Amino acid sequence: MGKRKAIVEKANRNFRLTRYIVYKETALDAREQFWSFLGAFIGIGFIAYIQSQQFTRLENILLIGSFGATSVLVFGAIQSPLAQPRNLIGGQVISAIIGVTVFQYLPNVVWLSAPLAVALSIIAMQITRTLHPPGGATALIAVIGTEKITSLGYMYVLAPVLSGTIILFVVALIFNNLTKYRSYPTNSRLTRVFRTNKRNE
Repeated sequence: MGKRKAIVEKANRNFRLTRYIVYKETALDAREQFWSFLGAFIGIGFIAYIQSQQFTRLENILLIGSFGATSVLVFGAIQSPLAQPRNLIGGQVISAIIGVTVFQYLPNVVWLSAPLAVALSIIAMQITRTLHPPGGATALIAVIGTEKITSLGYMYVLAPVLSGTIILFVVALIFNNLTKYRSYPTNSRLTRVFRTNKRNE
């Protein structure tokens, strides 16, 4: 009976925590919305600008779909554990490596390679504690992407994945710390160092 009570209490505590996080991240606060908009606009816009200047005759090989989902986390849900730097960078890179590796071995069996890439990336992110939901999309894109994407091989890991992720991280670090109401990364030494350096300038 005591064990059941402990389980119920833990479930209730997790529910209250989840409800608090969801409320905190979706509360209608004009300041939060402004910084979320600005950060996402600048981050994605910068990647798109590089694409338009350097690769005008090619398809959007630098601007992959999973960056949109990443932007939701690092600009709109910055308190989430899934948005923190370890998860952001680690999850994207690990998933990209897995996606490319699966495609190398199973290039023409999409019914197997697509689910395998996503499933393996989830397990790898869980094991390494770098769970970042857009990583699943990054792994999938490596398998089902256009010929320009799949032909990149392991270069896909460096560009667009790592380069684009770093751009979004740097923009998030700047825009999420411009106001006292936002702090990114959450409860991290990096934030304290960043803000201290900013005050000293």
